[in-house]
Amino acid sequence: MPYSHYWIATRRHPCAILLVVQLLGLVLYPFIENTDLGRIGFGVFGIVVLIITTGMVKRTPGLTWVSVGIALPAIVLQALQALYGMRELLPWSAGLEAVFYFYAAFSLIAYMLADQRATTDELFAAGATFTLLAWAFTYLFVLAQALQPGCFAAAVNADHPRTWTELMFLSFALLSSTGIGDVIPITPHARSLASVEMFTGVIYLAAVVSRLIGLTLVQHK
Repeated sequence: MPYSHYWIATRRHPCAILLVVQLLGLVLYPFIENTDLGRIGFGVFGIVVLIITTGMVKRTPGLTWVSVGIALPAIVLQALQALYGMRELLPWSAGLEAVFYFYAAFSLIAYMLADQRATTDELFAAGATFTLLAWAFTYLFVLAQALQPGCFAAAVNADHPRTWTELMFLSFALLSSTGIGDVIPITPHARSLASVEMFTGVIYLAAVVSRLIGLTLVQHK
């Protein structure tokens, strides 16, 4: 396929690019999370995801200036942590990134609900929105852990803070209602966040994904 065709395909389906980038991050990060270079790389990767997501919001009913206003300080904080190891900035960057990903997710939901037909990009958007919600709750968990150390327990290294990979695993398990695994919220605030994520996942699947599936079936009759 000529390069121009790939370019046209990415222009038509930007949600597919976001979905692939996020899933790629999930697969690759466990290989590098225990190294200093890996943490710096993941900080840079987080910045790339923020930039891609900001560009994608332009296609949705979401306001670009709002997403940029949230993303810019988050990018600066990510860069300071990646380059200078300023871990005291973690609660601030985690909070901003959670807000940003929630805003992007709800912008995509508005994009998917804006018409009465299901396009290919909207089907990719359903997957991208799910990952955005999972990332948003992960950063909420990171924020909770930074403010209340020990609020999440696990069978392995129980006396250490939970890693980003562990909290992401918990987030996907809760959002998809497939279980909880070996990472457990043990304080009232952590359990409250976990309960909200389970509720969000059920509502998203019931109200948004089921609607897209229904529209797709109608279009193919």
